[in-house]
Amino acid sequence: MQTTVLIDYGSGNLHSAEKALAAAAKACGTDNRIVVSGDPEVVLAADRLVLPGVGAFAACMGALQAQDGLVEAMTEAVMVGSKPFLGICVGMQLLATRGLEFGETPGLDWIQGHVRKLEPADHALKIPHMGWNALQSEQPHALLAHAPDGAHVYFTHSFVLEPRDKADAIAWTQHGEPIVAAVARGNIAGVQFHPEKSQAVGLRLLGDFLEWRP
Repeated sequence: MQTTVLIDYGSGNLHSAEKALAAAAKACGTDNRIVVSGDPEVVLAADRLVLPGVGAFAACMGALQAQDGLVEAMTEAVMVGSKPFLGICVGMQLLATRGLEFGETPGLDWIQGHVRKLEPADHALKIPHMGWNALQSEQPHALLAHAPDGAHVYFTHSFVLEPRDKADAIAWTQHGEPIVAAVARGNIAGVQFHPEKSQAVGLRLLGDFLEWRP
């Protein structure tokens, strides 16, 4: 049996994400145990990792760093051990080199780029961006195998990740401007939307992550 650790660092809708991951594992028939933990030893022992995130970039990064040894354990598991990793919403944004919310805050720098405020050209469009938007696939990827162009997923955010290498963006959406909806590089992936709130498409994406062999 494989273990997927949903990283608990005091930020993110853990209950919904845990339920969605368990439902995805059951639906796909994967032999996968879902564990919620912020213990570095548990993180190191995991087969795959999911990092949720809700709120401001600086606050989430600070909460991660406040957990003794957690960032180091994540880095060893993902960057050295090459274990599959999925960041969700702010969990995806933390992959960037830096965030520009309330000043400049260093991120994990696993996917080079920065996180900036969403600024749609149409000022009638509301910020935060909340609601269902269609995905536009930029390139084929295992995590999007069951999320074809036009599939609708649920977003709620005010900031967007801009990767330095555009090839790291595997899906986009629109909210008055193009928004990176998903990124991937090697064994690292992230989604700006909330798969746990995106009904069948989101559950299938989580299932594809649980079966992903990058």
